[in-house]
Amino acid sequence: MEPVLTSQNTDAITSTPRSALIPNRITSVDVYRGFVMLLMIGEVLSFEKVSQALPNSTFWQIVSFNQSHVPWVWLSLHDMIQPSFTFLVGVVLPFSIAGRKSKGATTGGILKHTVKRSLILVCLGIFLRSMWSDQTYFTFEDTLTQIGLGYTVLVLLGFYSQRVQIISLIVLLVGYWLAFALYPLPGVDFDYTTAGVTANWEHNLQGFAAHWNKNTNFAWAFDKWFLNLFPRKTPFTNNEGGYSTLSFIPTLGTMILGLLAGNTLHGSKVPKDKVKFFALTGLSLIALGILLHVTGINPIVKRIWTPAWTIFSGGICFMFLAFFYGIVDVAEKKNWSFFLMVIGANSIAAYVIADGGLRSFIHKSLYIHLGQHFDEIFGAAYAPLISGGITLFFIWLILYWMYKKKIFIKI
Repeated sequence: MEPVLTSQNTDAITSTPRSALIPNRITSVDVYRGFVMLLMIGEVLSFEKVSQALPNSTFWQIVSFNQSHVPWVWLSLHDMIQPSFTFLVGVVLPFSIAGRKSKGATTGGILKHTVKRSLILVCLGIFLRSMWSDQTYFTFEDTLTQIGLGYTVLVLLGFYSQRVQIISLIVLLVGYWLAFALYPLPGVDFDYTTAGVTANWEHNLQGFAAHWNKNTNFAWAFDKWFLNLFPRKTPFTNNEGGYSTLSFIPTLGTMILGLLAGNTLHGSKVPKDKVKFFALTGLSLIALGILLHVTGINPIVKRIWTPAWTIFSGGICFMFLAFFYGIVDVAEKKNWSFFLMVIGANSIAAYVIADGGLRSFIHKSLYIHLGQHFDEIFGAAYAPLISGGITLFFIWLILYWMYKKKIFIKI
């Protein structure tokens, strides 16, 4: 990573907002990314604690549900953080390639930078996951690592036609579906304790869909071999949340969907037609994902990134893009979005702040300097909102300071 500090870089130093510095840059992409990162940083608001303190409040139950991940099938708003972040990687790729080519970069040079970026993303993901461990914690299911594992392939596809990109997406998703479908279901003598689940877990799927149950599937079997190739304190047997390394394959599918959206954004269509395309594509993908789920062909499970999840969540990402692009860039109603744009313009910094310990440090520091009960001004039930809101404000101030100083962290 390096701060962007010179006018020769993509984000030049001027008094102009960052999104206006790059020709053809789409402001709404930064706003959408800022919205996604706000959902992630906003975990500090601890809606779950408020909901527990107010058990009779339907409002706080709904808000709390959407700030947590679902146990297995379907989704909450919080489950859309990773696919949205991933989708946007694909959206900006056509602009990135075009920008580098306009500055004289060769295909070989772009690919060299791509491989470097992929490795940095993987290593950064491992580093952040290892921060509170006694040794390096080799894990590959977090957002940055998953993007890094598939990013080089995505860039390679960026040099090919949209037809090739769509065919690649279909082959990737069908192949991944087939690998799970052909993997045998647990037998009567299967030891569920080694998988960290029970045979009668309430979220287990039945029938053919059982091929995508937690920690008894193809990706889990792969990780039992792959993750034990690395030094560990104890042998890997299962991931408590059911997450897996091989999810990077369908995650690449999400990035390809973003690439297809980026092709349209970078294309010559009338802006209003682009909005219509995003909305229609989004609705179609959502409908297809639901159809795959209800027919039992493939369940919608984010934790193992099933093909149905790639399609379903990808449709929602298209709808988000239609909304933000339509409001911010087409209708040119941008003033309201500045708060989000500041976050989205420095998404890597925001991610590291949220996942690297600084958020927790700021939160704990408030109690040191303001007292142990400063956040109970409106009652103990709302204390998490007060302390979390102040923490969120300080994080935004850090990102705003970076924005004003034209310091943009990139990889």
